[in-house]
Amino acid sequence: MSMLDGIKSVRDLDVAGRRVFVRVDFNVPLEGKVVTDDTRVRAAIPTLKLLLEKGARVVIASHLGRPKGGPDPKYSIEPAAHKLAELMSVDVILTEDCIGDGPKKVVGDLRDGQIACLENLRFHPEEEKNDEAFARELAKLSDAYVNDAFGAAHRAHASVAALPRLHRERAAGLLLEAELLALGRVRGEPTRPFVAVLGGAKVSDKIAVLEALLTKVDVLVIGGAMANTFLAAKGLAMGKSLVEEDKLALARTIIARAEEKKITLVLPEDVVVADGLDATSGRVIDVSAVGPTDMALDIGPRTVATATKAFQGAKTVFWNGPMGLFEKAPFASGTNGVAQALAELRTLDSDAFTIVGGGDSVAAVEDAGLSSRFSHVSTGGGASLELIEGRKLPGVEALRG
Repeated sequence: MSMLDGIKSVRDLDVAGRRVFVRVDFNVPLEGKVVTDDTRVRAAIPTLKLLLEKGARVVIASHLGRPKGGPDPKYSIEPAAHKLAELMSVDVILTEDCIGDGPKKVVGDLRDGQIACLENLRFHPEEEKNDEAFARELAKLSDAYVNDAFGAAHRAHASVAALPRLHRERAAGLLLEAELLALGRVRGEPTRPFVAVLGGAKVSDKIAVLEALLTKVDVLVIGGAMANTFLAAKGLAMGKSLVEEDKLALARTIIARAEEKKITLVLPEDVVVADGLDATSGRVIDVSAVGPTDMALDIGPRTVATATKAFQGAKTVFWNGPMGLFEKAPFASGTNGVAQALAELRTLDSDAFTIVGGGDSVAAVEDAGLSSRFSHVSTGGGASLELIEGRKLPGVEALRG
């Protein structure tokens, strides 16, 4: 079954002269009032352009950050709305709230080519409670609904789960369609050899996805701080490195299952260590040489070479999570090395399907200027993992039927 079975496409909606509510994901990083990474804003543009070209009156809405219990100027959606206006060269009119008479008037007064942007949905606690009464207030602003917020599709929130069911005309946006098609290739029967690369801080964050991947991967590469727990599970001393002591037994089980299923498990052979997270430099050592005051903060060059060799001949690769503390230059080489190797894989074999998901690994790929050399760069970290785990996403299921 296709991930899109029973879901209408935004391409198929008759929207001329109609008000269309588009749930976007503008949960972007800010410094003051400035958007520092506009990837998610850019990702929404194809759907918004299509709707405007079809004559729709477009109303967009998103959450941003984690405001506590009410409006907070620090979390206003205004910077994202301003960035969208700049990128699309259209008028984007920000409403003072997301429900009530103010938004109704703005939407009612929209002219061709303009977009109404509702203020942060999470300024109302009812959004995260999936409150139907709140959803009904939002529904008063539109005649049709489009979800193009894959990054929020795993949340059972009012604008994602309750609101679409209040519209007879509901559809997936172009971004959501692309995400479901791409991740569906990994979740279903991926073309083999299938390689998964998992990084990040904690094994506990990836238990379900590890278990799901063990049923289908040929090669599993583990890096980042979560690799420390696997190395400790093999009896290696990890000094001051982050190790989840309560997950050592689980790591041993995963190692044993990989061996039983004849899955090639790639763990770090060498690591970059320093004396703490604030270090300005590191040194490369063998994993057997980690001292009591050492903290492993990246995979080493030998490990990158081993992973690169494991990628050769792969037809499907799924990558989630950085290989180290990549946001600091001395500990970015492992993540950048993996990104470069996967980018080159597609150059060597145009049939190889490579997908990267998760905020940090996506940021690394974007920073390295390599995103165009991946088959798909996912906008949803938690959503992509839950999909790979085999879970149903509330925002996707609400579009069916």
